[in-house]
Parts: sequence; C-alpha cells; structure tokens
Amino acid sequence: MTPSPDRVEGALLGLACGDALGVPYEFGAAPLAASEAPRMIGGGLGPYEPGEWSDDTQMAAVIARVAADRGLADEAALDAVVEGWVGWLRDGASDVGTQTRHVLGAVAARSGAPRPAERARAAAQELHRRTGRTAGNGSLMRTAPVALAFLDDRDALTVHARAVSDLTHPDPLAGDACVLWCHAIRVAVVEATMPALEDLVGEVPTPRRDAWAGWIADAGRRPPADFAPNGYVVTALQAAWSAVLHPRGGGAPPVASLTAAVHAGDDTDTVAAIAGALLGARWGASSLPEEWVAAVHGWPGLRSADLRDLARRVAGLA
Repeated sequence: MTPSPDRVEGALLGLACGDALGVPYEFGAAPLAASEAPRMIGGGLGPYEPGEWSDDTQMAAVIARVAADRGLADEAALDAVVEGWVGWLRDGASDVGTQTRHVLGAVAARSGAPRPAERARAAAQELHRRTGRTAGNGSLMRTAPVALAFLDDRDALTVHARAVSDLTHPDPLAGDACVLWCHAIRVAVVEATMPALEDLVGEVPTPRRDAWAGWIADAGRRPPADFAPNGYVVTALQAAWSAVLHPRGGGAPPVASLTAAVHAGDDTDTVAAIAGALLGARWGASSLPEEWVAAVHGWPGLRSADLRDLARRVAGLA
C-alpha cells in the first residue's frame, strides 16, 4: 500500500512545528501561564526567530537529506550522516546537547581513517565506558526520518533506528526508544491510526520489554509534567506519549497534544518535537495550523515546503 503523502509529510512537519513551538519555553526561558496556549514567538536559548526550529529538526534534516539521496541502509550512509552533523556543528548549530557535542567534536578532531561513523561510535562508546551516562534524549528527538526510510520493512527499521541512535547515544535505552518511536510513526503513516505503544515493545530486546511496558503504561496514567525533568530518554518518551494521550485545550489533536507537550516544561522543544513527529504522522500535515506551517523554518535554510519534499523523497514518493 502506498502511504499517504499527507501523513508522510506530517511526520517531518509535525517534528518541526513541535520544535519551534517549544523553543521559546525551553528550560523556562519564557513564562507560560497554566491557561496559556504556547506560541511560536522565538527567543529561547538561541535566541531564535519566531517559528525557527532548533537542534532537534536541524539534526533530523541531516538524516533526511542523506536518506532522500541514498537511503540509510549501509555504513556509507551513516558516514554521510555523521559528516553532515559535523558540518552542522561547525556551521549551523544553534544549540547542541553536551553528549552530542562531545561525540561530534571528537570526530572532527580525528579526521581521516577510520571512517566517520566508526569514529562517532568509538567516541560515544568511550564516553559511555567513562561515565555510564549516554541515555539522553538527543537521538530520540531526531529519529523520525528513519521511520520514513523504512516504512515497508519492519525488521530493517528496527536495525537501522538503533544504528542511527548508536552514532551518538550507545546506551541501549536510547536505541530502544528510537526503535519504539520509529515503529509508532511507521504504524501511524501506513495504517492511519494512532498505535498502542505498548503493543510495540516486542521490537526491543526481551530483557527490557517488561520495563518498557511499565514505563509506557505509567505515561498513560499520568500527565506530561509528571515526567520532568525529561532530558533522560525514558522520561522524554514518557512525556511525549503522555502528551499524545492527554491533550490540553481545544483544537485539532496535534494542537491540543503539542500544547500539553510544551506545558510539560523542562526540555520543551524536544518533548514537543518527539510528540509532533508522531502526531503529524497520524493526522497528516493538513492537520497542522496554517500559521504554524507558514512560520516554521531553520537551518540549513529550509522552510515547510522543503520539509514536505524531503519527507516524500525519503519515503520514496517523489
């Protein structure tokens, strides 16, 4: 079955809209009253222009461009992704997570052999050995393009979602989260339904399935704000999933759930970007407010029309 172009486009546009909507409020950069709807007013940690997206969409755009040009199924593609991120770090990064900066900085400092993806994995694994702390939300926030690249192959999606995560975030929980969210996006695009996330835990290794089932169930019972701080990949996924399930205010489902995601507080742009990718995949680009779609933009000089085109190309629709 050919996937709906509207839902394919919605995955990237929803990511970007959630990101730009959360940017102004990241870590309390701007006040947000309990009854107030978030707006794309810019500012934040950038500071950003109104409607400008942050590192969540910037890093996802690199993945999407590689996937559109050559796919994501081999080591050469991963090399291209890492090279793209290193270029982004040098030329366009407006906000970079500590872990991601460490890994990409190490890659940039060791040019030549071995290849970029291998250097990235080595730097990430060294960081994990030294600190035991590589389960941040930085790979989950950018994972949506991987789902679009493997809509027709569930097994390959499981493998490659983890492979892209492992480039900077080798903790198995980070890879699990990317696998789960990519499969949820895939179901939303292909089947035009919001998946039951707990039904997808079979995609992660057996020893961690019960833990993920418990975390997902907890997110279904509690509001997004209960999962702050949400820089940890598990609480980031819980906050995003809770926002999907517990919309706030009126409007179309993406609007109400993204409002809930931003009101979760803490890393607002990332939680809203994660939720936005799934919401857009389910409800389509056409469900996003026209003023959001008109406003979103960011590195590397892209706007909503460019994201639409990228999404279609990644999914093989153009």
